[in-house]
Amino acid sequence: MNKVFFWSITVAVAGFLFGFDVAVISGADQPIQQLWQTSPLFHGLFIMSSALWGTVIGALLGNWPCDKWGRKPTLIAIGCLFLLSAIGSALAPDPYIFSFFRLIGGLAVGASSIAVPAYISEIAPAKFRGRLVALYQFQLVFGIMVAFLSNYMLSGISTEDWRWMLAIETVPALVFLLLVSKVPESPRWLLLYRNSEGQARQVLSKMLASAEDVDKTISEIKSSQRQANDSALFSKTHIMPLTLAFLIAFFNQASGINFIIYFAPRVFELAGLDTSAALLSSAGIGLTNLIFTMLGVYLIDRVGRRPLMLIGSVGYIVSLAVVAYAFYAQLSGLVVVFFIFAFIAAHAVGQGAVIWVFIAEIFPNHLRAKGSSWGCGIHWIGAAIITLCMPLVLSQVSAHHIFSFFCIMMIFQLFFVVFVMPETKGKSLEALSEKFDGVADIAIEQGNTNAGH
Repeated sequence: MNKVFFWSITVAVAGFLFGFDVAVISGADQPIQQLWQTSPLFHGLFIMSSALWGTVIGALLGNWPCDKWGRKPTLIAIGCLFLLSAIGSALAPDPYIFSFFRLIGGLAVGASSIAVPAYISEIAPAKFRGRLVALYQFQLVFGIMVAFLSNYMLSGISTEDWRWMLAIETVPALVFLLLVSKVPESPRWLLLYRNSEGQARQVLSKMLASAEDVDKTISEIKSSQRQANDSALFSKTHIMPLTLAFLIAFFNQASGINFIIYFAPRVFELAGLDTSAALLSSAGIGLTNLIFTMLGVYLIDRVGRRPLMLIGSVGYIVSLAVVAYAFYAQLSGLVVVFFIFAFIAAHAVGQGAVIWVFIAEIFPNHLRAKGSSWGCGIHWIGAAIITLCMPLVLSQVSAHHIFSFFCIMMIFQLFFVVFVMPETKGKSLEALSEKFDGVADIAIEQGNTNAGH
């Protein structure tokens, strides 16, 4: 178990790079626009959004190298992309080259959201799988915090301090590359894609306590190969996991989490706080996110995925409803700040802790990367749409209408969790695969029976 934990921590460092890469741009935002005299439209579409669109591409295409080359080579490639992006964007002589290297970093972010949860879920014991996969989310949030701290410490060290802010990412990228080169390949990938039982057995022997456990696991993985005849992701057989992945990813962004993360200072200023108070409150969001992510990681294998989603959904609804009312009734800005923090806490312990774990669990072994690409692609497309549309929406629509919309969407999420979402805690990946395919098979059989009458 110690080795599995070490491998999981190592691979999850990609989440740290993810969070750092996303947040570090905040320190370069205004200095770059002033340096290169870019228009607001160019700055938004290219400088600030290039990484986001790279993330969408990386998520949609990340399944291909995961299945073709393997989980480990894909993780190494992701580390190289992060390193290249950090060096290239720090040395960029103009906004076009800068945008290109930020796009490269976005590709790494998107691909990591496929490769890391897939790898960890495939090496983790069922009873610890939730918290080990959730380490990715913890590292992500931790990376955001470190990026903000790093930007603060490097501010003012030179006339172009933003270059140092971006360049410092080379350090964790090199550490990640060094560490990830030492982890083994996923035993499930070795069996299903390379038919290499010997290598898979060697890896499993380091993970499991006894030879009997190794034999049992190999037998379960082999028995799941019967599903590999159906290689099409979008088929009736897989309608259940496809629907679950779509809904959890859709509701993740329909909560408004990216709206809050990206536009928190603007929201707090709308609530009546001055600029310095708004920035301080924004920093508090990062700390709240980290604390409650740790709580979610601690609880996910103890209480399960559904209870955390239930808690998060109720927390979403209450906090968003109060914020909407506070803007409508023009209550104190401190009310808005407090319940925005409550919203972040609800997200961190619910959706934030669960989404990557759940998507990585619900697809069969031979379609895990493709299925994760589907779910993560929906997530990142939603994030891109929210980020691009919200500045315009904020200028045209009252804040209380925006928060009311998010609140209504979270009521729908609560219905999803109560009536649709299954519990996956403590079940092997092969058992979950059989369960979901069995649901689809029953539905198809019932449909055929009804058609015959």
